[in-house]
Amino acid sequence: MSMEFDASLKDDRLTIFTSDFNAAQLAGMDLLDGIKKWRIWLMLAYQDVRLRYRRSVLGPFWLTISMAITVFSMGYLYSYLFHIEVQKYFPFLVAGMLGWVLISTVITDYSDAFIMVEGLIKQIKLPYTVHIHRIIVRNIIIFFHNIIIMLPVIFIFKLQLNFSLLLLIPGMLCIYINAMTYGLLLAILGTRFRDISQLVRSLVQVIFFVTPIMWNPEMLSENKRFIIDCNPIYAFLELIRQPLLGGMPSLKNWLMVVMVTFIGIFASALLFTRYRARLVYWL
Repeated sequence: MSMEFDASLKDDRLTIFTSDFNAAQLAGMDLLDGIKKWRIWLMLAYQDVRLRYRRSVLGPFWLTISMAITVFSMGYLYSYLFHIEVQKYFPFLVAGMLGWVLISTVITDYSDAFIMVEGLIKQIKLPYTVHIHRIIVRNIIIFFHNIIIMLPVIFIFKLQLNFSLLLLIPGMLCIYINAMTYGLLLAILGTRFRDISQLVRSLVQVIFFVTPIMWNPEMLSENKRFIIDCNPIYAFLELIRQPLLGGMPSLKNWLMVVMVTFIGIFASALLFTRYRARLVYWL
């Protein structure tokens, strides 16, 4: 009896191991197929932006105009309230808002990523990661529309741009990788628990006020620096803001980004491997 029990236990362990290996293999194939089908998610992202403003004269540039009105009005108002020179505060705010709109919109969009394309998932066999790529690419297109706002700021306030502007490329690459990993996490959790999207939107509003977007981190005393030192959103924000202002993200920012990136890769791989097969049943 003991030998039969041991043999049965070994068979069960082998079955579990084989099942986990197959799930990991399918998850990896999904990721690779999603990258190979770049034409699909690029076309879908472009269509999302285009269809949002179809039949309007200016099209997607309405996004840029509304963004410009917001940041220009906020710039003069908050420079007066915080008693900061407009020449210093205005570029800081505009560059920060550009980064924040990209990051916050990506976060909120991902919580409903699979739910919003439920019909497409059930009708057409596509890798799940195609829909994750689609969201980040759509928001990057909008970001480069909005970046036009920086041009008058550069000329009016005579910003000295240099080769540090090229750091925007690795910064955007880091944001893309983390958008993929954490986007996959949020999309899976949002599909399983429909309250996640409301929770994420509420948290994003709170993060906006505790992140140096409208206020300068120099306003904090040394014993309160933990507010930004422990804030990963601030680190990613600096990857965009500093190159646009002619500066460089600090080493502390890069270390935070690297740490968060590895955590995201591990967590998303674990969750996607385990629950990928159940996603269609949760929709």
